[in-house]
Amino acid sequence: MRYLPLTEQDRAEMLGAIGVASVDDLFVDVPARARLPGLIEGLPLHAGEMAVERHMKGLAAKNLAADSAPFFLGAGAYRHHVPATVDHLIQRGEFLTAYTPYQPEIAQGTLQVLFEFQTQVARLFGTDIANASMYDGSTACWEAIGMAARITRRSRAVLCAGLHPHYVSQIQTMARFTGDTIETRAPTLEAQPDKSGLIDSIDEETSCVVVQYPDTLGRIPDLAAIADAAHENGALLIAVVTEPVALGLLEAPGNLGADIVVGEGQSLGVGLQFGGPYLGLFGCREKFVRQMPGRICGQTVDADGKRGFVLTLSTREQHIRREKATSNICTNSGLCALAFSIHMSLLGGEGLARLARRNHARAQAMVARLGAVSGVTCLNTAYFNEVTLILPADARETVRKLADRKVLGGVSLGRLFPHAPTLHNGLLVTATELTTDADIEALATGLAEVLA
Repeated sequence: MRYLPLTEQDRAEMLGAIGVASVDDLFVDVPARARLPGLIEGLPLHAGEMAVERHMKGLAAKNLAADSAPFFLGAGAYRHHVPATVDHLIQRGEFLTAYTPYQPEIAQGTLQVLFEFQTQVARLFGTDIANASMYDGSTACWEAIGMAARITRRSRAVLCAGLHPHYVSQIQTMARFTGDTIETRAPTLEAQPDKSGLIDSIDEETSCVVVQYPDTLGRIPDLAAIADAAHENGALLIAVVTEPVALGLLEAPGNLGADIVVGEGQSLGVGLQFGGPYLGLFGCREKFVRQMPGRICGQTVDADGKRGFVLTLSTREQHIRREKATSNICTNSGLCALAFSIHMSLLGGEGLARLARRNHARAQAMVARLGAVSGVTCLNTAYFNEVTLILPADARETVRKLADRKVLGGVSLGRLFPHAPTLHNGLLVTATELTTDADIEALATGLAEVLA
């Protein structure tokens, strides 16, 4: 889209219509300390189109792309192979241009896609029902906490220590406006999550317990025991899945007692894309369906008995009974949901299990090789495709030195938990089906050189 500048007369007319004297008057509510006093230093006032393109390409060339180097990053965003079929199909005009169906029954194709997506998510999560997607995993997590508060009429949420800190930040931001009490703490470098400490935190004022599965350090918590403890106190268990491929091997959270299951769907069908757009997944028990945010598409028959699809439930604020809306989520990540659904359809149940086994096997090979590097130990005794390494030095500096060697060597826990010094020697590394033996050898060699 071309940028079409406004003339001074255009600006004057717009400001007059608004009723302010200058553009600066539009920013009076922004604190002065947050505003730039003038133009950005070093940024030219204007440049020709070709010059801008050349400059931007030069900036882009400074990036070390995920597919051009050994890649071990994870921590909630994972590099998997996305079949070419996915990209081909989502670019068809009827999918690429479709938005949320405001006259839903007319858009039968869109509704069917969402219905199939919901079915896949519900089966993956082991829940009775799933909605038509949300923005991303972190916002879905907050919506689950709000939903639990409505159901239990309580306002204290207990977060496991292994919940991704970006999810925690999202929750804390939203809780400022709702008055919910959020109890959380940083994890410790222990092989197993602190199950007893989490259970001891649950009381009769707790609305929900939020547990990541697997957690941020790659550990696999005992969901069933935590679910029992939560239910004994009248609280709900919210399970958070940031790596849905793991559910090809691990038991579905809903089958282990989780009342609400949320997660990030990026791993299936959606590329890394510098952090978005991503895909929020949301499932729950059927008895809670009217408290679920977002929309639900259903299957029915028309007057002639033919199969059809309808917008069964929409609890968002844009529809009727706005004051009773469960959420202000106004749309879903429809194109990303379609990509997820196509990838899931191509895999099928057996294919997802094979993909999960391949991921775990690659992680096992990685752990075996890296464990032979002097000074490196693996924290985890159980894991899927992501583990925490304990280094003899600050992992942040190690990551930078590995990047200088063209190896994207993982995510330092110091970056995720900057205010927890005891974690700063931790390095989170991930292997997927795209991780080769040569990649693992490059990381092992790089670590040996950097830590020598």
